[in-house]
Amino acid sequence: MKFLIIGLGNPGSEYADTRHNIGFQVLDALAATAGVKFAPARYGDHAEFKHKGRTFILIKPATFMNLSGKAVRYWMEQEKVPTERLLVITDDLALPFGAIRIKPAGGAGGHNGLSSIIELLGTDVYPRLRFGVGNDFARGRQSEYVLGIWNEEERKGLAERMELASKAILQFGLLGIDQAMNGFNKR
Repeated sequence: MKFLIIGLGNPGSEYADTRHNIGFQVLDALAATAGVKFAPARYGDHAEFKHKGRTFILIKPATFMNLSGKAVRYWMEQEKVPTERLLVITDDLALPFGAIRIKPAGGAGGHNGLSSIIELLGTDVYPRLRFGVGNDFARGRQSEYVLGIWNEEERKGLAERMELASKAILQFGLLGIDQAMNGFNKR
């Protein structure tokens, strides 16, 4: 059984360590744990591994955040993965730093990457892992904040939170969205 895991972010070194690229960062941590490396592919970087009889296909779209739906739709069609086995990892300003929430569906909540996916899939019913990046920014400074790099305090806790997010992804693939939600939304 295949699972398509899409980490949202922006390609390029200038975005590499920003809060908005947490989707890429989570996938990098998961790939390192699984011992696989990303390689360039159509519409993004691709890595793949097997875990307990499941195939996890990891994609970091190269379409930039606002056009993420193009990569998601392509890889879903390419790998013949239905929406219930798609998991999109995204940053979330509404959650405190490091909080992880898994949802089976939902709106875009002002997130342009999610809006693009919803538009191109024609539905908002697909699982997502929301990684809290906090909201410690002055009014009107949201873009500066999400495109800013992690501060020292955040950086200290990031490795532990990445490990937890990786476990949540594996649990999603092994046990399904309901069990993943029960196991991780309580933390």
